[in-house]
Amino acid sequence: MSYVILGRAIKNEYLALGTIFSAVGITMLATGGKKEAPAQKPTLAQVKDSVKIDASSKEEEEFIKNFIAEAEKDSKH
Repeated sequence: MSYVILGRAIKNEYLALGTIFSAVGITMLATGGKKEAPAQKPTLAQVKDSVKIDASSKEEEEFIKNFIAEAEKDSKH
């Protein structure tokens, strides 16, 4: 079976293929374009600098820093 479009006989197969390719093409054009780069994860040094240690004394602050350093050494095994 065929349809008459603009005075020409067009087969169903060609109409089906044209519809599929048109839908795919429009979808590709709509989803294309410039993509935003994903946000980079902060490095360990940046995280260490951004975290404040609220200690009541200088000794407590040193204890916390030493504890963190020892924990990091243990985790690197």
